[in-house]
Amino acid sequence: MNTKIKMIDETNLDEGIIEEAGKIIREGGLVAFPTETVYGLGANALDSRAVKKIFKAKGRPQDNPLIVHIWNIKQIETLTHDIPDIAYRFMKKFWPGPMTVILPKSSIIPDATSASLPSVGIRMPSNIIARKLIEKSGVPIAAPSANISGRPSPTDVERCIEDLNGKVDFILGGEMCQVGVESTVVDCTVTPSCVLRPGGITLEMLRKIDREVYIDPAVMKKPDKNIRPKAPGMKYRHYAPNAPVKIVNGDLKKTIAKINEMVQNYIDENKVVGVIATDETKDFYKKGLVVSLGSRSNMLSVSKNLFETLRSFDDKKVDIILSEAFEEKGIGVAVMNRLNKSAGFDIMKV
Repeated sequence: MNTKIKMIDETNLDEGIIEEAGKIIREGGLVAFPTETVYGLGANALDSRAVKKIFKAKGRPQDNPLIVHIWNIKQIETLTHDIPDIAYRFMKKFWPGPMTVILPKSSIIPDATSASLPSVGIRMPSNIIARKLIEKSGVPIAAPSANISGRPSPTDVERCIEDLNGKVDFILGGEMCQVGVESTVVDCTVTPSCVLRPGGITLEMLRKIDREVYIDPAVMKKPDKNIRPKAPGMKYRHYAPNAPVKIVNGDLKKTIAKINEMVQNYIDENKVVGVIATDETKDFYKKGLVVSLGSRSNMLSVSKNLFETLRSFDDKKVDIILSEAFEEKGIGVAVMNRLNKSAGFDIMKV
């Protein structure tokens, strides 16, 4: 397949380029595009043949449901037959933005999109390119992350090209994604509402709307391959770079000492070691390829840089990646969810 690649300026949209991409969606093709979370790989959510192309391009398991993206609230009316009051309250507060709500699906949603579930995840992205693409296509867009399944999600167009050039019809490039981890998924088909995937809309933010909302305990545990996932990321290993990732979790001084010890041991074995640190700790590591995700006082910068840092270690051909852990609070819950999965839950307590 010959993939067309075009860049677009978010501050001065070339609507001709977006019209071209929208036409491809409308006609059953695949388009990679930026959102505020990560880049998405989109197809017409109402066309099962188009949706199946997403699974083929990504190598994605068929039982992993897709999120349907809309550009305005009116679009949701045909996609679900029941919107509880709490879902409306969440949407009013956090849309457009990095939050997906799970609702009972209408008959218009094909099983290929929802993985044969009776529910569907829906979100309205805040990224202007994403919303304009959905508007111009004239249909809701089903879109997982625009990468090979299991790899770290792309937050930069170059990573989309790396994974999907020759596998999709069109790659629409914009700026680097601002949130850096996928949307928060809130299941509104249950009472109280339940977070199935943490993201940029934190539990603390959600509880200002509904104090009963909670995070599914399975979110921070090793995926259960026997479950039927209601949201992306619940069953399979995700976000994994080529090199194995090991997390060291505990008191920061002990963590730094343990990572330095491990780095030396791996170097003695002639291995190239990558270290994921922060602005506060990077200078305490004297060996290995050390990359800071940003400051611990600005966890949004940490989430924004996580996937690109994991990808950068692939570029450097490291043999092993050692990472500090982060406090599971606010967006730190999403960061640790993704980091745990990238490491296959290989965590060392110190």
